[in-house]
Amino acid sequence: MNNIIGIRREDKNIWERRVPLIPGDAKELIGRYGIRVVVQPSDNRAFSDDLYQNAGCDIREDINTANLIIAVKEIPETLLRAGKTYVYFSHTIKGQPYNMSMLRRLMDLKCNLIDYERIVDENNRRLIFFGRYAGYAGMLETLHAFGRKLKLQGISNPFEAVKQAYEYSSVEAAKEHIREIGRSITGRGLASPGVFGFAGYGNVSLAAQEIFDLLPHKVISPAELKNIDAQASADNFFLYKVVFKEADMVKPIEGEFFLQDYYDHPEKYVSKFEEYLPHLTVLINCIYWTEAYPRLLTLEYLRKNPGLALAVIGDISVDIDGSIEATYKATYPDKACYTFDPNLLEYSDGITAKGLTIMAIDNLPCEFPKESSAAFSHVLKDLLPEILKADFQLPTEDLKLPFAIKKALILHRGELTDDYHYMKQYLITEKK
Repeated sequence: MNNIIGIRREDKNIWERRVPLIPGDAKELIGRYGIRVVVQPSDNRAFSDDLYQNAGCDIREDINTANLIIAVKEIPETLLRAGKTYVYFSHTIKGQPYNMSMLRRLMDLKCNLIDYERIVDENNRRLIFFGRYAGYAGMLETLHAFGRKLKLQGISNPFEAVKQAYEYSSVEAAKEHIREIGRSITGRGLASPGVFGFAGYGNVSLAAQEIFDLLPHKVISPAELKNIDAQASADNFFLYKVVFKEADMVKPIEGEFFLQDYYDHPEKYVSKFEEYLPHLTVLINCIYWTEAYPRLLTLEYLRKNPGLALAVIGDISVDIDGSIEATYKATYPDKACYTFDPNLLEYSDGITAKGLTIMAIDNLPCEFPKESSAAFSHVLKDLLPEILKADFQLPTEDLKLPFAIKKALILHRGELTDDYHYMKQYLITEKK
């Protein structure tokens, strides 16, 4: 393989300003390893062309002199070239139908595909991710939506001051503003206290909680939720926080709950999340979900319970028709929310006083493009030299790649690797 890395211009939407490798880290690779970095020009990128050029990168439209091409989001199949090694979020491992054609094209072109989402350690923990920034931005967007909804209901509230995530200059600036709002709540109280539920406890959820925890609150367990309604209405100087783990969200059809058994055999479990819903004001959804797992909230439940107090869902996971079945489309920051009317079974764009408002921004980390890119790049830069050194002409078993990279290798010379043979079923479906 040649010693050139190509950085593709992101063009999925105008909000996508992130980069996989920031100029400073590119400069380090150039100086330390003698790597060449070619960068497609972009007027939208959070880091200017001049910054890359000053770091020693070549700015050019055609980056196909590089055999290793990196990006953040999916690369359109018309731009893929034979025999290249591509590294990006392919959004294919769940068999996402909208990307199966792209995967088929990569296979036809005998490409190598490494997916960031599957760069994991021996304990299957992800090593590189934007998730923290999805959590930060998602919580801010959820608080913003909650504040606007209460205002529309005629309830004056301090969350009206919360801005959308992209309107803050940095995460720290956003945190300081939330601290100010927290001090206001401590001094003046709330006209309408709320119970905030966090589904999931991974990196995304922890970051969302990091924002929420700047507000005065009390932590309760899922078991305590049923008795919280009267207490919450009486105590207006605190919010309430409850975090849901797998054992809180599902139950076995028979026998006892075992976490590994749930992962291995989700079909043996059903959701019990609906028992908590009447007691929640806001739900922040941060779970990993596939169709094999039970849903947290179904349309049928909403139809049968139109008077639900649940006002806003911050669906950071954004699985369409997924764990939150009412999440019917992804959104962008300029139109972050839509509202579901359980009486009419209809959606309307934006936030309304009645109904269930859903925040479903697809690429939340793009709201903090510089900070999220820097954190991501600092990890990726140490992996790229190992990918460059690998001889992808060798059989898969002989590839000299670190464990984490080899686990993320979905395609090798156009063939699905052992861990991803299961994806053939989705390709067959797509082909039909």
